Amino acid sequence: MRHEFRLTVRSYECDSNGHVNNATYLNYFEAARVDFLHAIGTSYRRLRERGFGLVIVRAAVDFKEEARMEDRLLIVTESVKRRLTGGTFSQRVYREDGGTLTLLADGELVWACVDERKRPVRLPPELDVPALVPEIDPTAGPTP
Repeated sequence: MRHEFRLTVRSYECDSNGHVNNATYLNYFEAARVDFLHAIGTSYRRLRERGFGLVIVRAAVDFKEEARMEDRLLIVTESVKRRLTGGTFSQRVYREDGGTLTLLADGELVWACVDERKRPVRLPPELDVPALVPEIDPTAGPTP
């Protein structure tokens, strides 16, 4: 499932050079993943109430262009791997400007589902869903 999340860069997310601080992209990715959970019919809060946590165990981000205050951003999230206890998301941040998309950051985030003791556990039913099964289309080209 391809999930889209939009936001506008806020002034406090920018550093003294006037562009979005690199660490802020991890917050954007997190907001998009939380919205992804809502789109598949669950919420992080509900998972936490049931004793589950979702943790990022690896984050790799390639920064391509800078984002600045008031830029309109599109964060695209896609599941690219799934395991019994977690998976991998591809997350890309684009600037939207008059119908033109510019890739700003390309991320790969590996996540795991953990119990209250922070030990990996099998995905609960609300995360064992088709939306987390990677789609493979050998004829598809790059997707913005």
